[in-house]
Amino acid sequence: EVQLVESGGGLVQPGGSLRLSCAASGFRFAWADMCWVRQAPGKGLEWVSGISSGLLTYYTDSVKGRFTISRDNAANKVYLQMNNLKTEDTAMYHCAIGLRRPNTPPAGQGTQVTVSS
Repeated sequence: EVQLVESGGGLVQPGGSLRLSCAASGFRFAWADMCWVRQAPGKGLEWVSGISSGLLTYYTDSVKGRFTISRDNAANKVYLQMNNLKTEDTAMYHCAIGLRRPNTPPAGQGTQVTVSS
C-alpha cells in the first residue's frame, strides 16, 4: 500500500522559510518521480515542483528561485525547502508520485502552510 506522510508546515511571516518533508513507503521510491502540489482555500490543486528519479527538478514559475525540491532515496523522503515565502503560498501541501503532475489525486493528510503577518 502506497503511503505518503507530509510534515513540516506551519505559520510563518512573509519572507520566512519552511522545509516540508514527505515520508514514502509501499513502493520503490528510488525509481519513482515525485512532486509537490498544493491547494489554497477555494482553489483547485496546483502543481508546485517535481523531481525525477534521476534528480532532474522542475518548478512552477511562481516559486522558481524560492523553492528547492530534493530527495533522499536512502530515507525514502522527498523535501521542499521554501524560502522567501509569500502570502500567496498559503495552502495545504501534498506530496505525490509523479513529475509534472500527480499520477493520482493526493491521498495523504497534507501539511498546512500559512504565510501571514
